[in-house]
Amino acid sequence: MTLSIHQTTSQAAGYQKSLEGWAKAGIKDVEITDRALDDFLKTNDLAAAKRVITDNGLTAVSAASVLQDFWNQNAGFAMQLDRWKQRCEQFATIGTGKIYCPSTTNRRVTAEDYKTVPDAIRQAGDVAKEHNLIAMIEFARSSTLISTLTTSLKVIREAAHPNVHPMLDCYHFWSGMSKFEDLDLLQPGELRHVHFNDTPDMPRELLSQTTRVIPGDGIAPLERILRKLAEKGYDGALSVELFIPELQRGDPQEVAAEIRRKGEAVMKKAGVL
Repeated sequence: MTLSIHQTTSQAAGYQKSLEGWAKAGIKDVEITDRALDDFLKTNDLAAAKRVITDNGLTAVSAASVLQDFWNQNAGFAMQLDRWKQRCEQFATIGTGKIYCPSTTNRRVTAEDYKTVPDAIRQAGDVAKEHNLIAMIEFARSSTLISTLTTSLKVIREAAHPNVHPMLDCYHFWSGMSKFEDLDLLQPGELRHVHFNDTPDMPRELLSQTTRVIPGDGIAPLERILRKLAEKGYDGALSVELFIPELQRGDPQEVAAEIRRKGEAVMKKAGVL
């Protein structure tokens, strides 16, 4: 497995400075965010965005397209799908082979909503396929639609689109309603991307996006999780996605150095580095 960093972790630095700083710290794999790219494109083009990646010897292993309530055919789905098409085109141009959207649904969901999920997945998968991308669903612990690994696997398998796969965020997995045993449900090669973060020792009721911490700083059984993922054939990127304000405002090189030191220590103990 390889260590990667998600651009949310150095959000204040912006698209170019975050990537340049991480490269100086020895990071090779990176994850692009739509927000950082949009800000960069206000004064640059996609060719320039790609050059920032290649000139710094980086590989964009995945990219985030954050769309509200995307993975079902609600009233706003057509508009969201148009935005998804734009993101697929952008990310394919800058050279990443994967795109994901978290299940950021917070409205009240009924059983009828789930009937529309497989077709929404197929439509999103068709767009990704047109751009030679693998699309992924990130289940989110607070989602009212897809908040667990089991639900994610169920709807993705029902849709059965070859370009749509599950991904796993260690924080959403361990701090949410999923169980460790759920990892046994993964089929070899099914998982395509992992967000690598830790859970602090505090009541789960108080956890939020900003309380996730650097791998090794919390209590989640990350070594055990990584060993299980390796058993299931996963050998891709472990992308550190953090919302800690101090890190987001910090020097990207210094932040990346700390993440690399702590994250790689966990990976070595798990035997995946």
